[in-house]
Amino acid sequence: MSNIYFDNRIVMTLDAGGTNFVFNAIQEGKTLIDPIKKPANGDNLDLCLQTMLNGFGEVKDKLSGQPVAISFAFPGPADYPNGIIGDLGNLPAFRGGVALGPMLESHFNIPVFIQNDGDLYAYGEALGGILPEINDELEKQGSAKRYKNVIGLTLGTGFGAGLVHNNVLIGGDNSIAAEVWNIGNTISPERNAEEGVSTRAIVNVYNNATGNTETLMPKDIFDIALGDKPGNKEAAMKAFHTFGTHLGDAVANLINLFDGIVVIGGGLTGASKLYMPAVLEVLKGNFADGQARLVQKIYCLDNEQDKDAFCKLDSHQIKVPFTEKMVDYSPEQKVAVATSKLDASEAIALGAYAYALSQL
Repeated sequence: MSNIYFDNRIVMTLDAGGTNFVFNAIQEGKTLIDPIKKPANGDNLDLCLQTMLNGFGEVKDKLSGQPVAISFAFPGPADYPNGIIGDLGNLPAFRGGVALGPMLESHFNIPVFIQNDGDLYAYGEALGGILPEINDELEKQGSAKRYKNVIGLTLGTGFGAGLVHNNVLIGGDNSIAAEVWNIGNTISPERNAEEGVSTRAIVNVYNNATGNTETLMPKDIFDIALGDKPGNKEAAMKAFHTFGTHLGDAVANLINLFDGIVVIGGGLTGASKLYMPAVLEVLKGNFADGQARLVQKIYCLDNEQDKDAFCKLDSHQIKVPFTEKMVDYSPEQKVAVATSKLDASEAIALGAYAYALSQL
């Protein structure tokens, strides 16, 4: 598909939160107007749906050209290909199946594409973030290697993911191909992955270690770990290290299955320096019998030395048997993990834009 930064088609987008809806439009990978923010009214279905119609209507009125589609992320469970939303926890008015996509298509007479936020985050990184950045650097180094697979992870209240292969978003037969939150947890086998990789996980570890009964947020525990706020610094460091160990366990399982670049975004990435060392301990570690956790060699692109080594041209020529021909061979199998340079909402918006263009 064409580069999203050189495509002049306009797509209207929505950042759908449980409290607020934020409307915009994108052309050539850039937003076109000041965001239009409206209360979600998630407890009143008719009012919520009318808010969407009004919000997209206001966006359309501000555009100098005609939009070709509407594309946005919306919480599941959902039948995303058909635009039908199921029973939502953070928008309680959605019950029994709501034909959101068909409603918007009928009103605006343009195609509507709805996807999961984790999926669109990964798609945005694949087409407008980490993947083109890596491949551009490899090209500069004279390497013939190009990466085509992205595992996008979002860290926050929950643990989300998306998978992209060769510019194609992998949705699965039920639009739930990357439900990473519910994969197994070898660190705490009695719980799923999200119970170790979420904001509540950080708070729970700190509270259990200290007996704290005050209401704390991960940012409070981050500040305690840095010594910028009173509290138990050792317990705060432990909370982020435990979080990183659980995250590393999930990432290792995903890499072994999917063999792609891992990019991490979301609200907790500001604390990456506290949890990333534990992630790498797992990824570079071994099982109890000595078997390496990963088949590939892992590099962390947050580290400049690792980034240089990852992109370094390391192939050499070998002879084709029974001929005089020579071919390039790179014996080392490399993958990388990186903290996103994009804000998660920016990557999701890019993903929504790119997904609409790919479908059109």
